[in-house]
Amino acid sequence: MIHRLTLESIVKNFGNFRANDDVSLQVKTGSVHAILGENGAGKSTLMNIIYGLYQPDSGKIFSRGEEVSISSPRRALDLGIGMVHQHFKQVENMTVVENLILGLKGQWMMKLNHHRQAVKQMADDLGFSIEPEQQVWRLPVGMQQRVEILKLLYRNADLLILDEPTSVLTPNEIGPFFKLLRRLREMGSTIILITHKLNEVMDISDRATVMRSGRVVANVDTAQTTQRELATLMVGREVVFNVARRESKPGKPVLEVNDLTVLDDRRLEAVSGLSMTVREGEILGVAGVDGNGQAELAEAITGLRSAASGRINVSGMDVTGISVARRKRDLKIGFVPEDRHRVGLDLDATLSINSVLRSFKERPFSRRGWLDFQVIDKHAEELVSRYDVRMRGVHQKARDLSGGNQQKIVVGREIEGGPKLLVVSQATKGLDVGAIEFVQKTLLAQRDRGTAILYISTELEELLNICDRVAVIFKGRIAGEMNVSEATSERIGLLMTGGRT
Repeated sequence: MIHRLTLESIVKNFGNFRANDDVSLQVKTGSVHAILGENGAGKSTLMNIIYGLYQPDSGKIFSRGEEVSISSPRRALDLGIGMVHQHFKQVENMTVVENLILGLKGQWMMKLNHHRQAVKQMADDLGFSIEPEQQVWRLPVGMQQRVEILKLLYRNADLLILDEPTSVLTPNEIGPFFKLLRRLREMGSTIILITHKLNEVMDISDRATVMRSGRVVANVDTAQTTQRELATLMVGREVVFNVARRESKPGKPVLEVNDLTVLDDRRLEAVSGLSMTVREGEILGVAGVDGNGQAELAEAITGLRSAASGRINVSGMDVTGISVARRKRDLKIGFVPEDRHRVGLDLDATLSINSVLRSFKERPFSRRGWLDFQVIDKHAEELVSRYDVRMRGVHQKARDLSGGNQQKIVVGREIEGGPKLLVVSQATKGLDVGAIEFVQKTLLAQRDRGTAILYISTELEELLNICDRVAVIFKGRIAGEMNVSEATSERIGLLMTGGRT
């Protein structure tokens, strides 16, 4: 049998670090093939090699049985290989059809009407309700994802690499999305699916490759395995899917948000008249489709963004107009941001410096204006040990860590600061099952110590697993709130899209 893609003994090094170590796999034509592994297992490096962003140091790649060299994404597309990244590659103020034809070979003089009709026909054939003249920024995130898929299909790609495709979808959008993948498979497309959601692997994939420490540890038919077996192969030990959660005993209010309005970077209302309360010793989850005001809400509470109107009280004090530093120092507000690269870490600084990034001016890390690097290094060593950060040493740069280990640094640093209020945004986005288990256990232990936790996530299953109450945000407003015992995926999913329960 000639496979759509075959890799033989792929090796990729970054300096002394081997990211891919003798990786071989075969992807059958017309199949959905899942690639699984812990953060840092080598999945992204391997996909970037297939898509031409990286070049292997050794090994062979075969497309439809013919050995090829994939020197660039352009060459990959010439071979019918396309990739939908987790963060979409779109020009948002351009239309759907303009995004689809952007960069097409030999299309300097565009016949827009011809392309508009062709795009409309392709979308209709796939069951998309999409207007080619619609500006991309006006589309919901799920439809933007379909634009990315259309872009590849319009370039005749028949091997699609999808990186964490459901991370931007509501629970109610996942079913139709999988229906689309099945339709593409029936039409002859081959799909490589990168995901950490094992239930989705079981639901949609035909075969799975499991990677650990840069090597392939298993190639299995999905029908012949289980979620638990896959998790064990990924992590090398048993994984707890539903962490033990004691009944919460909420105390007095810590965070009180009253009629809060916050503007986004375009000066439009991102949060509109929102009110909520979080008490000592409880986790309030905020569910919602990405882009409904969650980021602006978190930034307003932590002081990174000004409120247009309304009031934010923490421990009985109006903090609406005070600085980030005072909120952290005087009121013990911790923040685990959604974008750990832009906000949470200094990627070019060492782990030691990152471990004290929010407290380096304070004792014992600073004395008379001078940093005490010996104390800082010792603190970092204790932190990376306590939070199971996998690294070469505390003088390693943060950018050289995997995403999961970067997140452990951020979570550990914020918790070690002894917060009374902890604002956590998308804490496990893109993390593997082992890292997710660790972060969830850590946050529940902090809750049991009396910390009030506001937990913002698009992962509904996770919210139901660790939260005490769930509030649903839609277009900057709270659409509904309920105890987790009353919550169901269907009920929350309906609220997330503006429906009523």
